[in-house]
Amino acid sequence: MATTHHSCNHCHSLPADIGRRRFIQLATLGGGAALLGLATPWRLAQAEAGPNAEKAGTAPAHTVEALLLSCMDYRLVDDIVRYMDSRGMTNQYDHVVLAGASLGALTGAFKDWNKTFWEHLKIASDLHHIKKVIVMDHRDCGAYKVILKADFSKNPALETSVHGKYLRDLAKEIHKRYPQLETETLMMNLDGTVETVA
Repeated sequence: MATTHHSCNHCHSLPADIGRRRFIQLATLGGGAALLGLATPWRLAQAEAGPNAEKAGTAPAHTVEALLLSCMDYRLVDDIVRYMDSRGMTNQYDHVVLAGASLGALTGAFKDWNKTFWEHLKIASDLHHIKKVIVMDHRDCGAYKVILKADFSKNPALETSVHGKYLRDLAKEIHKRYPQLETETLMMNLDGTVETVA
């Protein structure tokens, strides 16, 4: 069966008061409705926002505070969201996930990951006008074990030192390419607590 792909020219211009969660709810409802020839999710979102939500030909301003780069480790996904929410950043950050976080963005072992990170950072900067990049590594990281072929988790001081090197190297590279952006370098413990790595 052939699959048809189409581009969505208006997804970037959701009315400002329609959040991601609400749009997904509307999209879910609208998927079935579209099959019945009723409203599409986009039309539902526009109708809910009201007639003055968007002026013709202009997209509403959309900004977020930061871009977060974190690891993919399933053990910490909920902890990462809780941490960001505790900082008052709910729905105020873009999120890029790469195995190894800072190491994933820098490693020569997976060069496409490097490209992916920088392309996401460019889009976050251009489209969402981010002010900072938060890079969050974590302890007992499997990607560090795979890529560097060593387990640093048995020695927490050494582990912090190794992660610190990659966190600092990535922060320097971000600052070189985007001098206007602040960077934060963090390490999450397996209990969900977070420390700054200078």
